[in-house]
Amino acid sequence: MLNKTQFFIDGDWVSPYVARELSVIDPSTEQPCAVISIGGEQDADRAVAAASRAFESWSKTRPAQRLELVERLLEVYKRRAPEMAQAISLEMGAPIDMALADQVGAGTWHISNFIAAFKDFKFERPLGAHAPDDRILMDPIGVVGLITPWNWPMNQVTLKVVPALLAGCTMVLKPSEIAPLSAMLFAEYVAEAGFPSGVFNLVNGDGAGVGTRLSSHPDIEMISFTGSTRAGIAISTAAAASLKRVVLELGGKGANLIFADADPEAVKRGALHCFKNTGQSCNAPTRMLVERSIYARAVAEAKAVAESLPVDSAHKTGKHIGPLSSDAQFAKVQEMIQKGIDEGARLVAGGLGRPEGLAQGYFVRPTVFADVNNQMAIAREEIFGPVVSIIPFDEEDEAIAIANDTPYGLSNYVQSTDGEKRNRVAARLRSGMVEMNGRARGAGSPFGGVKASGRAREGGVWGIEEFLEPKAVSGWAGPHAAKHPRQG
Repeated sequence: MLNKTQFFIDGDWVSPYVARELSVIDPSTEQPCAVISIGGEQDADRAVAAASRAFESWSKTRPAQRLELVERLLEVYKRRAPEMAQAISLEMGAPIDMALADQVGAGTWHISNFIAAFKDFKFERPLGAHAPDDRILMDPIGVVGLITPWNWPMNQVTLKVVPALLAGCTMVLKPSEIAPLSAMLFAEYVAEAGFPSGVFNLVNGDGAGVGTRLSSHPDIEMISFTGSTRAGIAISTAAAASLKRVVLELGGKGANLIFADADPEAVKRGALHCFKNTGQSCNAPTRMLVERSIYARAVAEAKAVAESLPVDSAHKTGKHIGPLSSDAQFAKVQEMIQKGIDEGARLVAGGLGRPEGLAQGYFVRPTVFADVNNQMAIAREEIFGPVVSIIPFDEEDEAIAIANDTPYGLSNYVQSTDGEKRNRVAARLRSGMVEMNGRARGAGSPFGGVKASGRAREGGVWGIEEFLEPKAVSGWAGPHAAKHPRQG
């Protein structure tokens, strides 16, 4: 069993003030695979103090210096990718092939995209031709607290840590205590890349302890959090007294609008997208809205996908889905499947219990409900498991109304071969993102939502600007004046 009981603070691995150990559980076996420490306020304070000391010098480094270090970080990340895949597979149950290609690959994608965006990034900007002597200076906000989830560990760590580094901020990262091993490995990568001591710090802990302390700490200027809407509200409350910036990327209940003129692969593509990562994605298209003329065929196709999808250990190679991340998540998904049955939805695939042959591990059956209405719990609550709810509609306006009738607003999906219809529908959907006909969003596109999904915009230029504050200056001396200290 791995012993990971230290924290990374001020460029070194240090022991906690008070020993309070927690086992990390392998979700494929339900057995402990590592032990970590749960930090307390003193540990958080020590990390914040280190970040505060480092901020004065790090914030004044040239952008080119920071870019060079992030490029080194990417080199280390790529070279040690197999280690990272093993850590993610072990801690949260992503099948090893998927962990390497998708989980680790997401981090490679984001770091690369931030590097590309930063090369053209301007820390000194003219206000406009109407005010030639005005400038907008983009200053790093200060010490930031970063709180990341267990479902896509490197996706979220890189979406927060890398833009903060490029912006000139120093930071304290608290990864999920369910899946901390990948973040601790990432701390090794940061050290190997050569970042100065105190710029990046990591403290393990739970939400009530380290999470609350970071959220309320007077020396932290910003909290960036990804997780549940409930936790996001608690973090906002804790942060209110210190008036810090709070950036939240929260839950979702994405609608996938499949019109009668959709391409032949639309239903299969949507079901597979929902089941990916065992359904543990905030942007999963969990509500499948299908035009009534093709409804029966769509239900049959989704059923076929669910019943053909293998489920197996995260440690095995191959194209299958793994277990849910934890016992608590397993219990929640079972409860939601039971709610769907009790509310009268038609269970057409999957259901309660583990798949046949898997008596141990947090494995669930890919599940499809048909004849769902949008007032059922399975249509309104985030399940975070491989469960698709299929809802019929008759007209375009009805489909849009159903899609928007949710507390959430992260990502929606549109399937139609009619380009004008797609554009028209996308413009009316209330969400931070819309993906159409299976086309992924481009490099540097901002990830984030509206309503109960939070208001974060992570990725590309938007992700860097979240860690900066604009300063308006008049009377600028002109093109031959000294450059802003952070302008490369």
